[in-house]
Amino acid sequence: MLVVDFLTFNAFQENSYILHDETKECVIIDPGMYTQEERDQFLEFIKSKELKPVRLINTHCHLDHIFGNNFVSKHFDLKLEIHQGEEEMLNAAPQVGKMYGIPTELNEAPLAYLTTDDVIEFGNSKLSILFTPGHSPASISFYNEASSNLIGGDVLFSGSIGRTDLPGGNMNTLLESIKTQFMVLPDHVIVYSGHGPATTIGAERLSNPFLK
Repeated sequence: MLVVDFLTFNAFQENSYILHDETKECVIIDPGMYTQEERDQFLEFIKSKELKPVRLINTHCHLDHIFGNNFVSKHFDLKLEIHQGEEEMLNAAPQVGKMYGIPTELNEAPLAYLTTDDVIEFGNSKLSILFTPGHSPASISFYNEASSNLIGGDVLFSGSIGRTDLPGGNMNTLLESIKTQFMVLPDHVIVYSGHGPATTIGAERLSNPFLK
């Protein structure tokens, strides 16, 4: 059975996800560790669970979700898997970092591109890929039907939605993504967001003011 763990890192309080199952193979999604202390905390978690990272993935390539890409890629000899439409955002990270006063490395991880035709496989688990742009140009989300878990990046939050005032953001596109990709899922599906607490599809369908 799929287990979803996360650690919260960096000044943006970003949730970095570690998905694993009984085989101990795991997928790292949106590693946001920035300081050496955060890197050590991440490695200690992996060690304590006796996990074996086998894939490194970004839901999207905004600054706070990619700080740890190079570290994870080098430490575990992993490619970085993204939607090709996010590559421009990835390459712009050092310049964006200057705007925030946060020095940011240029991506050095070898790239592989994901599409909605792909399936993320690791251990005994599978994740389907949903195309969910709007917060960013080509954000993707990951759904495990067997465990009713959805890793949604910054698309949908508890009581809110992702911001759309950053480059590549579009409110209408984001709402369409939520409507056609998230709201078609069962109410009991747990949504794990890039920031803040988890929620469910049902809770957001009932009370999220942006979805009325």
